[in-house]
Amino acid sequence: MCHCRYLSTQFGGEPMSYTRFSIARQTDGDNSHVEMKLSADDEEGAETGRPEHLHASMSPPRRSGKNLFFLVIAAVLLLLIGFLIGYLSYRGRMQKASKCLDGSGKCEITPTASYLAGGDDETEEEEVPGPRIIYWPDLRALLTDKLSTRRLEDGLRQRVKKYSFEAGQNEDERIARYIHDEFTSFHLDEVWNDEHYVKLQVKGSNNKVSIVENGLEEELESPDAYVAYSLSDSAVGKPVYVNYGRKADFQKIQKLGISLNKTITIFRAGKITLAEKVENAKEAGAVGALMYLDPSEYKDTDDLVPFGHAHLGTGDPFTPGFPSFNHTQFPPVESSGLPRIVVQTISSQAVGKLFSKMDGDSCFLEWKAGVLGCKVTPSSTSNMTVKVEVNNVMVDRRILNIFGVIKGYEEPDRYVVIGAQRDSWGPGAAKAGVGTAMLLELAHVISDIVKNDGYKPRRSIIFASWSAGDYGAVGATEWLEGYSATLHAKAFTYINLDAAVLASSFSPGMSKLVGTFSKLVFCSVPLGLDNAAFPFLAYSGIPVVSFGFCNKDKEYAFLGTTEDTMENLKKIDKLSALMRAAAEVAGQIALRLTHDHELFLDFERYGEELLAFQEKILHYNQEVKALGLTLNWLFFARGDFQRATDALRRDIANSDREDRVVRRALNDRIMKVEYDFLSPYVSPQRAPFRHIFFGKGSHTLQSLLENLQLLTVSRDSVDVNELQQQLALATWTIKGAANALVGDIWDIDNEF
Repeated sequence: MCHCRYLSTQFGGEPMSYTRFSIARQTDGDNSHVEMKLSADDEEGAETGRPEHLHASMSPPRRSGKNLFFLVIAAVLLLLIGFLIGYLSYRGRMQKASKCLDGSGKCEITPTASYLAGGDDETEEEEVPGPRIIYWPDLRALLTDKLSTRRLEDGLRQRVKKYSFEAGQNEDERIARYIHDEFTSFHLDEVWNDEHYVKLQVKGSNNKVSIVENGLEEELESPDAYVAYSLSDSAVGKPVYVNYGRKADFQKIQKLGISLNKTITIFRAGKITLAEKVENAKEAGAVGALMYLDPSEYKDTDDLVPFGHAHLGTGDPFTPGFPSFNHTQFPPVESSGLPRIVVQTISSQAVGKLFSKMDGDSCFLEWKAGVLGCKVTPSSTSNMTVKVEVNNVMVDRRILNIFGVIKGYEEPDRYVVIGAQRDSWGPGAAKAGVGTAMLLELAHVISDIVKNDGYKPRRSIIFASWSAGDYGAVGATEWLEGYSATLHAKAFTYINLDAAVLASSFSPGMSKLVGTFSKLVFCSVPLGLDNAAFPFLAYSGIPVVSFGFCNKDKEYAFLGTTEDTMENLKKIDKLSALMRAAAEVAGQIALRLTHDHELFLDFERYGEELLAFQEKILHYNQEVKALGLTLNWLFFARGDFQRATDALRRDIANSDREDRVVRRALNDRIMKVEYDFLSPYVSPQRAPFRHIFFGKGSHTLQSLLENLQLLTVSRDSVDVNELQQQLALATWTIKGAANALVGDIWDIDNEF
């Protein structure tokens, strides 16, 4: 691989380049130029007051053809003589300025005054040196050598003997100031804050769960933990256990003839997010929901109650699709993802007591839970019910996002973002402490490589500390919403550092890069709503990676609880080594993305994803034909996308890597692939997660697949018009992505 030295614009300055001649730069702004005055008007003693245009007032003298010929010859000779004098003078000065340092052949060129400057001006123009060339193996070694386990551990100590870092409260703001000061001490190019004014739901008076039987109410539990954005109300209903609360679990219950209308559903944590479980319960007709940590999966948590939020979305749910800057006032509006039922978390001990009061059928074998005496529901003759009281209140809070940037040398307006959540309910050692410590260490080390080792990244690196992450990536989402018109064209990757002791996940575009570090990533999980990287991908169309380590034999059980303390975190085997390895992977990804000429993103992977989707829906081809519709146009669009990726790969292979304009254009096509899978046919306010692969709503490929599956199960329940619209919108979203990938409209396959 060839790595060459470049001279580029210095963040708004004029472009510099190596040239044979030295021309003095003017200092009066960006539109500076060299002015050569050929008139004698400005010479001392020149005649004044004559007309500006002589030919307007005087008739030209008569000249014979012979005189004109001699004048032309004389002019040519004068020009040749002037050129030779100037060339020899310049050559002589440059030779005098050359001093050989030693016998190695290396020479130092001493800059001289420009010969165009004239006069006795002795000022010398210094040539700006290009960045030091550091090849990738050497850069990777620098990162490895400079990472400090001690500093990572020092960063974690910020969580010692602290009991809450709730967003917008004292400890959260204290850590924000600390991070700002640290970024400043690292001498990053810029350090700044973003303020947001958001609505958060916090616990009011005591929330309570009770058993009501024969007119008597017995309190089951009154937890300290709460679920943000629950409906604040009380609800009473028959308890029904629905395993993990997935759609399939609810369907299994309904097939047994058990009504879920006006019930209190009980499910265990895991598989999907709490917000998705609550949404499924609401759709099934439940009036309340309870969640617990099952001891078969979360060891030593019998009396532990987790925190959580029930918003099926991210960001401030009262400004969906809009940023919450500076108390900006929008008309009253609520996110469609807010639950309309009461939600509370309880301990597995409390669930065990509840099961002991239920006299119905035992749980299915495949639903076997760790709680003893697991029951699905009380018997039909039982009058036992469960009462859930939630008294949460809405508050206005000011939150801070803290940023620092190392600006790129060639393309400062293209950047990778490395981020970590700062706030937490409870100590948050694993959930927020690990990521924050890694964020500070990477900012420290990479800035040190730039300052002391002369490395200049081609593109910028932004370090971001987010607040209100526990409420659903509120800080990160509000920032994305504030710059939604530009971020997708500038930020080409988001690296999430949250909870790096857990499993990894990433968007398809990152698969090639993450694969190069696969030996350090032990397992992978789907990217979910509870991951801070999710809005970057599904809302803004930015490729993401959220990685870490996991141990299937011993899951860390305290995430999102008051027991997520330093003492419990240190029980993880080789914690310091894992943190250092995680920081090294994150740093290598960021540096690789800002080091190479070509963006190291796997734009071809989506061709494979579309082919896999085509294979799934091909099974329903006959059912679709029976409705007078066809899947062919969708298949043609997939073929167009495949041809577009092949064309881009050929363009990259045949391009001049040293041509910055061409390379930038190719990189822009690569980085926009993820964004082009955001459906342009839905409103970001009503359906903010517009990504057809990872989003939420009828515009997604998953929703289309579910509708097609219904054709074989319950054809009468399928809305044909809706299905037709889904097919059309999916087709044109994929076709649009193909067109965008091609780059130029004259290269597009118009036969579609």
